[in-house]
Amino acid sequence: QVANLTLVSSACDIVSTAYASTKESHPYIRSVCDAAEEGVKSVAEATASCVQPVLATLEPHVAAASEYASKGLDKLGEKLPLLQKPVEQILSDTKEQISSRVANAKDVVSS
Repeated sequence: QVANLTLVSSACDIVSTAYASTKESHPYIRSVCDAAEEGVKSVAEATASCVQPVLATLEPHVAAASEYASKGLDKLGEKLPLLQKPVEQILSDTKEQISSRVANAKDVVSS
């Protein structure tokens, strides 16, 4: 549910694009990133088999916590409409507000 928030998904898209672009542009960084990705993949696969029995035992508790977190996210989304905006719009709105305030300050100083 967190990943579906517009702010979070647009931020992930930006980071993913920057990561892919950096890997594409820099061969040395690509080799380091590829090695890191393989390491994470191996650790995830090894951990999955060990964690599976524990998750099965904790499933009812995880489900309850997930439902509680989901309700909390819904309330947070209502109170912070900013979470429903993409990063680009937030940056644009912020720049606009700053420019407006700077222009107002200039007007006050000049008058």
